[in-house]
Amino acid sequence: MGVTGFRGRVVALAVLIATAVVAVLVVVSHVLLSQVTDADANTLAHTRAEAVAANVVVRDRHVVLIEGGNEALDTVSWVYADGHLIDGIVPDGVVDRVDGLVRSGRSQTTTVGGHLLYARPIRFEGHHVMAVVRVDLTPYETSEQRSLMMSLMLGGIVILLAGVVAHVVVGRALRVVRVMATLADDWGDHEPGRRFDLGVPRDEFGELGRTLDRLLDRVDNALADERRLTDEIAHELRTPLTALRGEAQLAQLSGHRLAPESVLTEVDRLNTAIATILGSARSRIDGGTCCDLTAAARQAIAGRAIDLAVPADVDVAVATEFVVAVLSPLLENGLRHAKSRVWVTGRVQPQGIVIDVLDDGPGFDPAEVDRVFEAGVTSGDGHGLGLAVVKRLAASAGVAVRAIADGHGRVEVIFPTPEAIA
Repeated sequence: MGVTGFRGRVVALAVLIATAVVAVLVVVSHVLLSQVTDADANTLAHTRAEAVAANVVVRDRHVVLIEGGNEALDTVSWVYADGHLIDGIVPDGVVDRVDGLVRSGRSQTTTVGGHLLYARPIRFEGHHVMAVVRVDLTPYETSEQRSLMMSLMLGGIVILLAGVVAHVVVGRALRVVRVMATLADDWGDHEPGRRFDLGVPRDEFGELGRTLDRLLDRVDNALADERRLTDEIAHELRTPLTALRGEAQLAQLSGHRLAPESVLTEVDRLNTAIATILGSARSRIDGGTCCDLTAAARQAIAGRAIDLAVPADVDVAVATEFVVAVLSPLLENGLRHAKSRVWVTGRVQPQGIVIDVLDDGPGFDPAEVDRVFEAGVTSGDGHGLGLAVVKRLAASAGVAVRAIADGHGRVEVIFPTPEAIA
């Protein structure tokens, strides 16, 4: 329906343009033809008048015609001398108009009853002589009418051909578009790696192919994001579950009951990880949320041997759970690679609160510092998903995070403040 409607609109537009062009051409050609026929009629009238004037002479002080008696010319040319008709027969329908031309005494042209009248004075000393000729305009008008009819007929044919050609051309173009769209849809479902790969676009179809390739890339990336999300959720859940299992095994071996505080702490971490990751996968964090940074950082540390030195009484424009979910993987990464110490510092800057998670380990390789947040990239025995989780969460709330290669482990996180967002 949509394709048919689009084709119909294009065909209608082509017909409209063709109609406008044909109308302009018909009008212009008719005007030009009218000017040409008028010029021809005037030329014929002047020629007849010159021929008549050439035959007028003065003899014995009387104006006479050298040649006369031509009945055909008598009806289309008349000679007046001193106000009297000396040659020709003036039809009743034009007598008054001819008399007016003669009395004017000057050269002029007028139209009456489908005829062109032309008056020309003939100079003779002591005499007032006028030659008046008539040209029938019927043949010229008939020629103009026939030409107009032919132009209209040809214009109609051109308009019809324009509509047919537009219908065929647009149909073929849309067929190509439909085939490309069908292929792209099929590839997106079954072969997300397939691409058109048409190279540098040379026309609209090349642009369409490149657009569809970008669309397929986004589909492929979306599928990869789903897989990474699954891996990240599994990674985040594995740590608290491992802790719970360890507590349970320790209690089993020692014969003591399981410590409820440890269980509750790990269960809270597990619940926070689930809620935060799923929330970030569904939508961005609400910009109106805020929390106390110091309290959230202490919750992320959760009893670990980590020093904390952040500005007091400072709010950030994200939820507490978000701060915990971002800092916890960074702290675990620092503890995994540190030699003896992990610490957290903070400083206030115009763009927000900058939190540095540092450790005294070997730090990041300068050549790999831009890839440490990619899933699967790891320098130890982990799965390389902890920093990828951080990157995903940070991106979901517009929080900047980056690794810095300065000889030790250092990750910088910039949490926006409510004032910065406002």
